[in-house]
Amino acid sequence: MKKWIWLMLLVLMAVAVVGSRGNALNGLFQHTSPEIVESIPVETPQPQPELQKVKIAPQVSANQLVTHIEKLDFQRYTTAERSRTRTYITTELRKLGWKPKLENFSEGVNIFAERLGTNKAAGAILVAAHYDTVASSPGADDNASGVAVVLEVARLFGSRPTPRTLQLAFFDKEEAGLLGSKAFVSKATRLQNLRGVIVMDMVGYACYTPGCQQYPVGLPVTPPSDKGDFLAVVGDTEHLPLLNAFQNSQMNPPIALNKEDSNLPPVLTLPIPLKGLLAPDTLRSDHAPFWYQGVGAVLVTDTANLRTPHYHQPSDIPASIERSFFRGAAQIVVNATTTFLEQNKVLQTQPST
Repeated sequence: MKKWIWLMLLVLMAVAVVGSRGNALNGLFQHTSPEIVESIPVETPQPQPELQKVKIAPQVSANQLVTHIEKLDFQRYTTAERSRTRTYITTELRKLGWKPKLENFSEGVNIFAERLGTNKAAGAILVAAHYDTVASSPGADDNASGVAVVLEVARLFGSRPTPRTLQLAFFDKEEAGLLGSKAFVSKATRLQNLRGVIVMDMVGYACYTPGCQQYPVGLPVTPPSDKGDFLAVVGDTEHLPLLNAFQNSQMNPPIALNKEDSNLPPVLTLPIPLKGLLAPDTLRSDHAPFWYQGVGAVLVTDTANLRTPHYHQPSDIPASIERSFFRGAAQIVVNATTTFLEQNKVLQTQPST
């Protein structure tokens, strides 16, 4: 996440969304609520399998997530440090039965892995995060937190058959200008079967003191909270179903057996029109190159420097991660990923009828 990504994002949302579709304005700065799913009548059993699949999202492990953060507690900036990081990521993926590939580009190395779905026509969903840091920061939140969630997705879905193919990517050199994701989308064949992308960039920090969540001065709409207790999801208006899945991702699965499993943070979804043309500061993370190629992508984030004092600092260490929020953010990503993988629905915004 770059320092000023939220400035243009939040200032322009009121104007931008007016020109976008339908109901986006009403939900722009409102916390979403879990939906109540009506019972399906016995005489119409056809939709039940799909709904049931969406409900049964696998549950993340807080211990696994924290372990990854602790193992990556070092600066990942130099060539040697990033190589060490790749060794950790690929070793973990192989333990889980994946076959990761190193993909070199002129400035660095991406990691890619794929688990085929049962329906080739359903396409693929990509879950991704960057693994590099700025100099002098161990980057627990930025972005070991994102890497940890991708590895947890790998653990939970590696042997789970789904209609859609699941792809994983760990991008290098995001902090140098999105170089890894730009190299990734430069391969046309890679994008042909891709239906949607989830990019995580800082998902581990929350604050609960009034005033700890900052917003730009003169914001033309009422902020959702002055506490940093929500997860933000940024998406393009051309692929609103991607955002809608995150709006519904707080639904508690039937296998949630204790309070912790249902303690998910609120989700704030932000639809951006025209691929960010009117708000260029919304393009400063690894979702942006996919927007340029017409591929639907969402950025999942804790709002970076507008919330955390540890942004790009030596203090961005595992102890600064708010573990309950981090676990909840990871579960929301897993819930949404389940929806995308289990269904064959079109993820593009459909014309109004």
